[in-house]
Amino acid sequence: QVQLVESGGGLVQAGGSLRLSCAASGRTFSIYAMGWFRQAPGKEREFVATISWSGGNAIYTDSVKGRFTLSRDKAKNTVYLQMNSLKPEDTAVYYCAANSRYRSSLYSEYDYWGQGTHVTVSS
Repeated sequence: QVQLVESGGGLVQAGGSLRLSCAASGRTFSIYAMGWFRQAPGKEREFVATISWSGGNAIYTDSVKGRFTLSRDKAKNTVYLQMNSLKPEDTAVYYCAANSRYRSSLYSEYDYWGQGTHVTVSS
């Protein structure tokens, strides 16, 4: 089992920044990739970004490219989602997830999930 704990959400004005963290514990050796997803009220969960646990380039959904940066600190078993130039449409619950097989933009292919952290961007 892998346990994931997100932190760093909050309320920010449009144009501001937040950094989300996701700390992994347990059988972290089984993680191949980490991803971030978000779910706004009344909407489906959507892919935000993913990165291989071993490193390399992250993959982003188009709406956050150039604004969000996903990185990982393997020594700390933690991934970070730096979110800049935030927009009201970024408001959602953000979830961290772990995939034991490959990088994916499909939430159904992730094995482990955190509890989510709320991000609210005011206009």
